[in-house]
Amino acid sequence: MDIKDFKSGCFKQGYKYQYFLPEKVNHSFSWQDPSINALLEEASLHLGELNSFSSLVPDLDRFIIMHIFKEAVVSNRIEGTRTNIEEAFNEQNNLDPEKRDDWQEVHNYVQAMNSALNELNTLPLSNRLIKNTHRILLSKGRGEHKTPGEFRVSQNWLGGATLTDAVFVPPSHEHLPELLSDLEMFLNNDTIKIPHLVRIAIAHYQFETIHPFLDGNGRIGRLLITLYLVHSKVLQQPLLYLSDFFEKHKALYYDNLTLVRTKNDITQWIKFFLAGVSETAQNAAHTLKHIIDLRRGYEKTILNNFGKRTAIGVDLLNLLFSKPIVTSATVQEALNLSAKAANSLLSAFTEAAILKESTGYRRNRTFIFDEYIRLF
Repeated sequence: MDIKDFKSGCFKQGYKYQYFLPEKVNHSFSWQDPSINALLEEASLHLGELNSFSSLVPDLDRFIIMHIFKEAVVSNRIEGTRTNIEEAFNEQNNLDPEKRDDWQEVHNYVQAMNSALNELNTLPLSNRLIKNTHRILLSKGRGEHKTPGEFRVSQNWLGGATLTDAVFVPPSHEHLPELLSDLEMFLNNDTIKIPHLVRIAIAHYQFETIHPFLDGNGRIGRLLITLYLVHSKVLQQPLLYLSDFFEKHKALYYDNLTLVRTKNDITQWIKFFLAGVSETAQNAAHTLKHIIDLRRGYEKTILNNFGKRTAIGVDLLNLLFSKPIVTSATVQEALNLSAKAANSLLSAFTEAAILKESTGYRRNRTFIFDEYIRLF
């Protein structure tokens, strides 16, 4: 199908409201628009650069943790939470009570992403995996009563106070089995010769339109992008997350999704999506370069100034790249140090301007790897 002939679906009558029933997408797509090819080439180039850069970074898993936490913070922010990345790395009990629910939402997301990435080793990118991921996403906090891990069996809607004044009403639940089966086949259909980035652009649109859960659809839909790119080997490591781009262009994001449904214009959505991949991949590679420079600089500081504590200083530095907010107790446990040795090492890191003490207290102090956090 040429995408200029794409038909997104139609409106069907429900009880006192209309819902949108999308067309199935498990078929080939083609286009004549050269600007899509140009954007696709640019996005693929930047993804290749990101993959190359990631292969040069030692202990990459430490830095992936920060990317996942940033994605969790931003993806949840789109849904209305207000936790920042510094708060996300803090202990929940150290936060004001009114911030703890937001903290929980972010940590649910991190656990859901990590679990899904692990499951890709044994499961295809399937409805089963998506439901497993959703179960973790809504396991605690505000969403725990919204049937975690189960596709909805009632009508939902977006915007408005009721179904009758909703901005968008997804398909009625009885259509979900065939729509989700079609989407699963589209994600895994090797007989369809379509670039991976275009496939996941279409799949993301379709998932958001189906809106198969009572809650958490936006977060799962954005998470699905990274999972697909890792599953299809487009990404060597889970380092690309589009939530930051979608939040920055939030109005355009929703407008372009709406344009597909109302005007059948999937071309503009694909262009927007590819531009997002290109920009995000560039930013991710730029961040990795800064991480490498930062690490080299601080390793040099430790080697030149820490004397007999050089080895344990390097161990603490490595810890900070995966846990950028620490306490004395954290360091004692992670590095098997006494309280005195841990406090002395933290003081040395503070004097060397590697860490900043954030509480101003003499006891129960918290130390922040500030320059690293600011990269994200």
